[in-house]
Amino acid sequence: MSRYPRGATKDHPFTRLILCAVAVAVGFIGLFLLLPLAAVFTQALKQGLDVALAAISEPDALAAIRLTLLVAAIAVPLNAVFGVAASWAIAKFDFWGKDILTTLIDLPFAVSPVVSGLIYVLIFGLQGWFGPELREHGIKIIFALPGIVLATMFVTFPFVARELIPLMTDQGREEEEAAATLGASGFQTFFRVTLPNIRWGLFYGVLLCNARAMGEFGAVSVVSGHIRGLTNTMPLHVEVLYNDYQFVGAFAVASLLALLAIVTLTFKSLLEWRYADEIAAVHRH
Repeated sequence: MSRYPRGATKDHPFTRLILCAVAVAVGFIGLFLLLPLAAVFTQALKQGLDVALAAISEPDALAAIRLTLLVAAIAVPLNAVFGVAASWAIAKFDFWGKDILTTLIDLPFAVSPVVSGLIYVLIFGLQGWFGPELREHGIKIIFALPGIVLATMFVTFPFVARELIPLMTDQGREEEEAAATLGASGFQTFFRVTLPNIRWGLFYGVLLCNARAMGEFGAVSVVSGHIRGLTNTMPLHVEVLYNDYQFVGAFAVASLLALLAIVTLTFKSLLEWRYADEIAAVHRH
């Protein structure tokens, strides 16, 4: 028999405090996350599904969708390769400049995306350091795909590295050293020992990188030039439509962008559920 009177547990001040905290957290999620998301889809379908689909299938919208997917398809794999290489170097080796490399990885978190875009304009623009020489050779960086890719890579490259560095540091160097002792080459050690141990952290980092790449606005806005049908990504196209008072079209494209994010998160959650035991084993290791 409990030594507390009946009802004492549920009426305990600490219990009530926890319940209030949970209620506040749920209310916060509903007010600041779910409600805006629902508002986007509601506004997109305000005049019917046919109007929303017409706005998405409009030539400029299709061009923005293609450009967004193309930029993500280029920037994310490159950042994944860089993130893995940088994490492997930082976590598994000691070398001069290690602290500098770690600081540079965090640089995009400290610099405004707009400022980073402006830096690219100052370097590669027509009046920039390399602008005249690039123009002589017919190479266009700013207001073109290369500039958008560079700006996107800059703001997204910390995500993979920052996901992997703590994981690889916790795993230590023992397995790699054992593989090297047994005669494995550097590539064999990486692909047979290191990569299997970090694949889930790499997957999470790639997902975060991809989500940020598709939704990036500030840096891309500076280097794109806002040329309809050519250099407008989906976030920029939403801004253009909204400023032109084409609210249904703006919300329709925004809902597609939100839907891509939801699909990404759902895919991540399904894999976490399917391989929960294996992921937990990797983290315990």
